[in-house]
Amino acid sequence: MEHPIFFIDLILSKLGLEHFAHQYSHVTHTWLVMMILLVSALLFASGVKLFPKKGQNIFEVIIGGLEDFMVEITGPEGRFFFPFIGAVFLFILVSNLIGLVPGFFSPTANLNTTLALALCTFVYTHIIGIKFHGVKYIKHFMGPIWWLAPLMFPIELIGHLARIMSLSVRLFGNIFGKEMVLSILFMLAGLFLAPLPILFLGILVSVIQALVFMLLATMYFVGAMEHAH
Repeated sequence: MEHPIFFIDLILSKLGLEHFAHQYSHVTHTWLVMMILLVSALLFASGVKLFPKKGQNIFEVIIGGLEDFMVEITGPEGRFFFPFIGAVFLFILVSNLIGLVPGFFSPTANLNTTLALALCTFVYTHIIGIKFHGVKYIKHFMGPIWWLAPLMFPIELIGHLARIMSLSVRLFGNIFGKEMVLSILFMLAGLFLAPLPILFLGILVSVIQALVFMLLATMYFVGAMEHAH
């Protein structure tokens, strides 16, 4: 299958960066998603008013709804890591949806991007554990009885490392599948609007996968907040 044509690749190719454009489309589109989020945040921040208008109302409903939903699961302590959860959710959502626009690519359809997100979540999970429990957090890996530590530590370590694979591969597989199906349908029957039902399905998959990643990350954070058993 030929390499699909992306607008960013064409622009970079004109600048003499053709090899970089084709080799690292996920990186360039990640930068694009970051730019979209940063510009949107600046625009919303500059337009914040005491009596919000339509745009601010929509934004506040989304963010407020996410925060309330997460606090119901985690309790008031969950507000500590909500900025991370909110940022990851919005990044994944925009990354998933941007691939539905012809000429653009979902960065989350590349395993490198999803692996980076999973690693950030993995590291932040243990930062939360150390923040709430200090050095005692290590006991979480040792099991309930000290003489079981040689057995429990490898099991706990493998279980935590498996979270990285679970988070990265699940998101990558679903979004990559969506991208491939859309690409094939657009090439075969794009003029006859055949991909439209798949586009609606792609929107649903994009939202669900962002929510799944957010929920799993939240559950890992909650586990780190709990006292070692």
